[in-house]
Amino acid sequence: MSNPPLPEAAVAMLEKPNPAVIATIRSDGQPVSTATWYLWDDGRVLVNMDEGRKRLDHIRNDPRVSLTVIDEANWYNHITLIGRVVELQDDKDLAGIDRLAQQYLGKDYPQRDRGRVSAWIEIDRWHGWGEHKENSQPG
Repeated sequence: MSNPPLPEAAVAMLEKPNPAVIATIRSDGQPVSTATWYLWDDGRVLVNMDEGRKRLDHIRNDPRVSLTVIDEANWYNHITLIGRVVELQDDKDLAGIDRLAQQYLGKDYPQRDRGRVSAWIEIDRWHGWGEHKENSQPG
């Protein structure tokens, strides 16, 4: 595992709209993973959830998360970010989900009738595989 900051090549991959999976921790300690959109923003990560999502309860109970981002062009290249949610914000004007939708769909988020919550993740550690594996990491 490495500490931030991430190398330029890793950041370049994270800036793309790649597939990602976020893992949260249930109140009984069981990890739960879910596919998600993400947005890399100057060393932090934005994710956004419908206000009724169970993972929002998980994050409120335990802010530790991991996010694995898979290079859409070559899934052997992936980066896992390990950190914690440091900020939750009601997304009243849907600006957060619209930023994500613009990244992934090229347009604003189509569903406008449900409340949303933005979560900002601060990275504590990371590791990569494929092109993003560091020589100091075990094989």
